[in-house]
Amino acid sequence: MITRRQFFVGGLAGLGSLLMTGKGKSLFAQQSVQEKKVKGTVLVLLGTMGGSRVVKGRAQASQILVVNDQLYVVDCGYGVARQLVLAGYDLRKLKCIFITHHHDDHNLDFGNLVHLALMSGLKEKVNAYGPYPLKKMSHNFTEMFDYTSHQSVLGITPLAKVWDIHEVQLEGPVMEDENVKVSCVRVIHPPVPTFAFRFDAKDRSITISGDTAYCPELIDLAKGSDVLVHEVTYKPALEKLGQRLPQYKNLVKFLLASHTTVEDVGKVAQLAEVKTLVLTHFVPGDDPTITDEIWLEGASKFFKGKVIVGKDFMTI
Repeated sequence: MITRRQFFVGGLAGLGSLLMTGKGKSLFAQQSVQEKKVKGTVLVLLGTMGGSRVVKGRAQASQILVVNDQLYVVDCGYGVARQLVLAGYDLRKLKCIFITHHHDDHNLDFGNLVHLALMSGLKEKVNAYGPYPLKKMSHNFTEMFDYTSHQSVLGITPLAKVWDIHEVQLEGPVMEDENVKVSCVRVIHPPVPTFAFRFDAKDRSITISGDTAYCPELIDLAKGSDVLVHEVTYKPALEKLGQRLPQYKNLVKFLLASHTTVEDVGKVAQLAEVKTLVLTHFVPGDDPTITDEIWLEGASKFFKGKVIVGKDFMTI
């Protein structure tokens, strides 16, 4: 009699053979031909929704910098791996992950992203950077997959050996490799430690705010950047929400104290003397009465450069 384990292993072996083409090449290799290849540096918005809900039209917070065909992911909201693939990029080129802070719309799929990259054929180490308790989160995720994962049966490198976890504690330099130099400052998003990251590549500089209230330190970090990606809040809509639903008054108070109004985002961009301002992490992000023109008008009151209202899958 065939045991359940023998049946399972045999089935996976059969699956492995199905994933091979007649010339002995895996389907992974075939798929990679269709992936986008990028020279230089581009920014891709994967998710532009602020908050923990799943809505139509906007995924949770995430973006990637593609530098010389390598992927640097900033924040890992729900569905980040799927968004990355739908945007036309290869999970096997994942190089670094940066987590700005530990709210679930920014870190929910951190472990899943690396796991799915492994299952797609990732061979290189992934370095991950973020505030405490990133190491504990990684350890807990690894423990879960030690029990549930198919990796050992498929002969895939264990997750714990693939990622290197670095907890960011101080402002200043974070890392530097052949493609990019990364630095950070701590921003204002109580009660959790939160960091903004600046990426300086050879051809352009991009600063990503993370979640924050109006923050002078962010202005210093972003000074002269080609692109500032900044979270944004529309205060009148939140105030109306608090008036209509009194049970949300405390939530509205917290949101207004820990995020940046669209007008203040414009002030930050102007003082930082950036070339382009990209609005993202919209709060509220699913209110049909808030048009792109409203977001643009609010930011342009104080910023005289180019303003982009971010959309999922937008390339900048």
